[in-house]
Amino acid sequence: MHAKLIDRILARIVKKGRLVLRHSDGRVIDFGREVAGYPDIVIRFTDDQVARDIIHDPRLGAGECYMDGRIVIEVGDVMQFVQLIQSNAPWGKRGRLHKPTVLRRLRNNAVSLAHSFNNATKSRKNVAHHYDVGNDLYEMMLDSGYMQYSCGYWPSDDISLEEAQVAKLAHIAAKLALEPGQRVLDIGCGWGGMAIYLAQHHNVEVHGITLSQEQLALAQKRAEKAGVADRVRFELVDYRDLAQRGLTFDRIVSVGMFEHVGVPQFDGYFRACASLLKDDGVMLLHTIGRMGSPGRTDAFTDKYIFPGGYIPSLSETVASSEKSRLIATDIETLRVHYAKTLRQWYQRCIENRDAIVAMYDERFFRMWTFYLAGATAAFESGGMCNYQIQYARNRYALPLTRNYMLDK
Repeated sequence: MHAKLIDRILARIVKKGRLVLRHSDGRVIDFGREVAGYPDIVIRFTDDQVARDIIHDPRLGAGECYMDGRIVIEVGDVMQFVQLIQSNAPWGKRGRLHKPTVLRRLRNNAVSLAHSFNNATKSRKNVAHHYDVGNDLYEMMLDSGYMQYSCGYWPSDDISLEEAQVAKLAHIAAKLALEPGQRVLDIGCGWGGMAIYLAQHHNVEVHGITLSQEQLALAQKRAEKAGVADRVRFELVDYRDLAQRGLTFDRIVSVGMFEHVGVPQFDGYFRACASLLKDDGVMLLHTIGRMGSPGRTDAFTDKYIFPGGYIPSLSETVASSEKSRLIATDIETLRVHYAKTLRQWYQRCIENRDAIVAMYDERFFRMWTFYLAGATAAFESGGMCNYQIQYARNRYALPLTRNYMLDK
C-alpha cells in the first residue's frame, strides 16, 4: 500500500528531470522526463518500510532512511536528488493561493512554540549540539580566512568562497557605518571572523559573545594569530546575561545567531539589544528568513541539526523589534547568495569525505550532506532567503541616504 502511494506522489511531483525508483521487491518505476538543467537520478529502496517512513514525515523519513543506507542513490548524488524534488515544486510557482486552515495554523504554531522555549540553559545545550561537534569539521568545510558559517556575498559568480565571505564582511561593515575607536558587540561571534575583520580593517574594539566552548577557544587563538587580541575580546555568555550588566555599545552586529533565538524569546532578544545599544548606536542583524508567512521548523532539522532553532519571517522579526522602538533603517533580502555558499560547503565536504567519516562515521556524513543538500534546495527553489536588517534607536544616527554604504 505505502509503495503504491509513494509512486503516485512521485508521479505528481516529478515532471522535469528523470527519477528512476527501484523498489525492494524488484519493481522499477520511471518518473518525469529528461529536461535540460534538471538532474537524472536513480535510487533504490532497500526494504519495504522506506515508503511508509517517507509518507509519515517526508523530510524526516527521507533523511533518516538515507542516513541509515536504506535509500541508496545509484545514479547522481544526494544534492541532485533533493534538488530534483524541490525544483519540481518551487516555492514561487504560480498557482491558486489557498488560505491555510485554522487547524493547520494552530498545529504549526503549537509545534514551533513547543520547540522554541530557549532559556539560557537550553540555549547552551542546543548550541553545543551543533557547534561543539569539533572545530576540525568546520575548518574543512568553511572558508580558510575568517571561518564564516553564514551566507557569503556573491557580487559575481567567478569568485571563491573565501572572496565571497570577505565581501560579506565588508558589506556588513559598510552598513554599520563604523568609526575608529568605537565599541562593537558581536552577538553569536562564532569562531571570531567578524570581530577579527572589523578590528583589522576599521580599528574598532569588539566584544564577541558565544555559547560554544569550542568556538570560544578557537576564536581566541585566531585573534592572537591575527594580531588583534588587544582589540578583540571573546566571552562565553548569554546575550540576556550581558544585558543585565548595564553595558552599552556603539554598534551591534549579529550574524547567523537569530535563527537560534526562538519565537517566544524574540521580544526579549530585541529588548536586550536595545538596552545594549547607545542612543546613537546602529545594529545590523543578518539572519536566515522565510520569504512567506511564519512557518515551523521541519522535524529533521530540529532533531539532527538545529534543535530549538526557528527560521523567522520578516513580518514577525520586524513586529517584534518595533516593540523595543528599534527603527528598521534598511532592509535587504539576499535571495540566492546562501545557495551558492552552501554548494561550496557541500563540495568541500565531498572532497573531505574520508576524513569526515574517520572523525565520525558514515551515518554522520550522510546526515551532514543531506542537511546541506536540503538547505541548498530551500534557498534555490524553496521559501528560504537571508535578511539583513539595519536598526537604529535614533532617526538621525545615520546619513539620510544610503550612499555612505558605497563609500566604505
